Amino acid sequence: MKKRIRLPALLLSLLLLAGCAAAPTGSSPAPSASPEQTTGTGDTRTITDAAGRQVEIPGTVSSVVCVGVCTLRYTTYLQAQDLVVGVESDEVGVPITKPFSYFNQDLFASLPVTGNNGETYDEEILKVNPDVIIANTDADSAQALQDRTGIPVVVVPLNEGMFDDNVFQILSILGKVYHKEDRAEELSDYLKGIQSDLAERTAGVADEDKPMVYVSGVSFKGSHGFEGTEAGYAPLAALNGVNLADTTGQSGAFSLDPEQVLTWDPDVIFVDFNGLSLINEDYASNPDFYNSLTAVKEGRVYSQISFRYSATNTELALADAYYMGKVLYPEQFADVDIAAKFDEIFETMLGVEDAYAQYQAAGYEFREMTLGG
Repeated sequence: MKKRIRLPALLLSLLLLAGCAAAPTGSSPAPSASPEQTTGTGDTRTITDAAGRQVEIPGTVSSVVCVGVCTLRYTTYLQAQDLVVGVESDEVGVPITKPFSYFNQDLFASLPVTGNNGETYDEEILKVNPDVIIANTDADSAQALQDRTGIPVVVVPLNEGMFDDNVFQILSILGKVYHKEDRAEELSDYLKGIQSDLAERTAGVADEDKPMVYVSGVSFKGSHGFEGTEAGYAPLAALNGVNLADTTGQSGAFSLDPEQVLTWDPDVIFVDFNGLSLINEDYASNPDFYNSLTAVKEGRVYSQISFRYSATNTELALADAYYMGKVLYPEQFADVDIAAKFDEIFETMLGVEDAYAQYQAAGYEFREMTLGG
């Protein structure tokens, strides 16, 4: 009979522990890290932001604070407003012309104020302790904010147009941060579909058949009257329209000498509601100027609902484009019911139903304008 060998208790314990720690035969290998996830942990991911920074964020983001323009707007577009735990003061008590905030007032007005128009209240941010800060700022400022608070800061770009690259970059970055990739893709496809629709409807219109257009009352750094206009006006550009402001060599919104409009004598004039009161005041003191314009004499002055409020409110810009299309190219847009299209856009972008009726009740609607009225 062989003699049993007794192992020391300590050694036996170590062998048992080693056996328990060993991976069982045939077990699945650990999943490899995705491009957005840091190696070695499932608790964090690494996001490349618009400033080119590599930002480590939680695997699941449960709370955010948005800093600066575009950040909160696109968070609502992505249906992630329930993650917001603090807002800037200029998001409270807003008019209907800032729709993403207006239609979320019950939520936003109930939240702590953590900044104002890009200025951060660091102590208030630390109190709500978000998982991530979304900011429209430069790389150095983002890093400084991250260093001060110890909270990851993800930069997104500013969006001033309807279909520019920044639109899709914001959707892509925030879709990843919020794990809303499907929603980001849905919105991107919707916007690209509208872009194609507007372009295709007007592609066959000969240049000589396109009305010459002047857009007035455009807001930039405050309200402006008849002199306020914009080169590259996004709704008109999407329609391949003739924007007289484009002939000046300037870019963006600017003021011009109203006498230039007399020289142009545009076929159609659009008036941004934001500048309407100033235009009507000027009309009262100088009616002969306005009444000498062919578009005024022949009743071809129409409204635009301002889409600029803390940069571009995309849903309003899209609706403006379809109304412009109906005015300028009635045959090509004959099938478009503007109220129905307005409602479709708002429901898709913001989840708001019967939006056009709410805008009409607030005094904003697409219609022919009578200056001085």
